[in-house]
Amino acid sequence: MDKNTFYIIELQEFDMRQQNQELTHVKHEFDPIFDENSEILILGTLPSVKSREQNFYYGHPQNRFWKVIAALFCEPVPERIPEKKDLLLKHHIALWDVIAECDIAGSSDSSIKNVVPAELSVILDHAPIRTIYANGAKAYDLYQKYTYPVTGRDIRKLPSTSPANAAFQMERLLGAWQEILEKHQI
Repeated sequence: MDKNTFYIIELQEFDMRQQNQELTHVKHEFDPIFDENSEILILGTLPSVKSREQNFYYGHPQNRFWKVIAALFCEPVPERIPEKKDLLLKHHIALWDVIAECDIAGSSDSSIKNVVPAELSVILDHAPIRTIYANGAKAYDLYQKYTYPVTGRDIRKLPSTSPANAAFQMERLLGAWQEILEKHQI
């Protein structure tokens, strides 16, 4: 068995264990990251358990979000929260999640129930957002279900940077996320 196959099986078993956990009601506690120059909005679903522990987005050490964003712009991978915010804002990127609160087992997006969507007008009314991207299929599906009917704004789906998305190795993931650069000529 090769390393990738082992990793996929391990993640599937982890997801099954999480699905057997009881649901916990979680409220999103991070402010959105944006400013008056933000043109790109990237939406996830909800911060993972590790992210909530670190009190910032994409805090799981195996999540590749910060590595992807840094690689897109040929920047060093940010380590601290201020560096992460600066990286996003420097490149006109806003960041938030589709969900304001929900019931969830651990960090398993597949267990999400009783969704209360985030009020994206907080960003959309104050920043010149040109394109909205979903970090993964679940964020895309939730946006389509809860947010698109309110905003009428289209969203583009990018592959998830989550460690659960082992099918996308870093090179392939980065290739898909290149759309941000191509579409915005950044």
